Amino acid sequence: MNTPPAAHDLNLCLCHSCGKTCDMASQPSACERCGAPLHARKINSLNRTWAFLLAALVFYVPANLLPVMNTSMFGSGADSTIISGVLEFWQHGAWDIALIIFIASIAVPGIKFGALTLLLVTVQRGSLWARKERSKLYRFVELIGYWSMLDVIVVALVAALVKFHALADIEPRSGILFFGLVVVFTMLAAMSFDPRLIWDKANNEEGMDEVAHH
Repeated sequence: MNTPPAAHDLNLCLCHSCGKTCDMASQPSACERCGAPLHARKINSLNRTWAFLLAALVFYVPANLLPVMNTSMFGSGADSTIISGVLEFWQHGAWDIALIIFIASIAVPGIKFGALTLLLVTVQRGSLWARKERSKLYRFVELIGYWSMLDVIVVALVAALVKFHALADIEPRSGILFFGLVVVFTMLAAMSFDPRLIWDKANNEEGMDEVAHH
């Protein structure tokens, strides 16, 4: 059974800005609709993804070690890291807030680090293993990336709630800045990765098999 031609076989390119399908036969340099530069593939995809991912890992250390907020009550204040904040909320019965912070601050970044590393290593090795599943994994990483700022939002909401009831005073600390940088760099890493690289070697080998059969 003949397989349908791929986009690159038809000289088609998708604009990364507006999503318009552009004909590259005439070698245009910009999208006709929005004027954004056209690239058949994401430039230096692997190098840029590795760079953003490693930067996120560097910032992830101080994000967990430094305090993210300071709580002052009756004149005495205490700094809280992400882990200590989760434990404090859990011990005081606010398990729902503790669970949200744990998922957004620890589980989601860990999943993104592991998934992106897996995708990068398998692509660089030219692996044909579980290509469809790896494509779905990349889409999952893109999806959860937008929920990573939940921790920052929760800290802001808790601070507003506490000040509204005049129970105490909460101020953000430097850890929340580093966590925000982790979120930004992991999102940039996911955006820089080109999932079409997962299928490159497979497409080349399928093309060679078709030539051999003819």
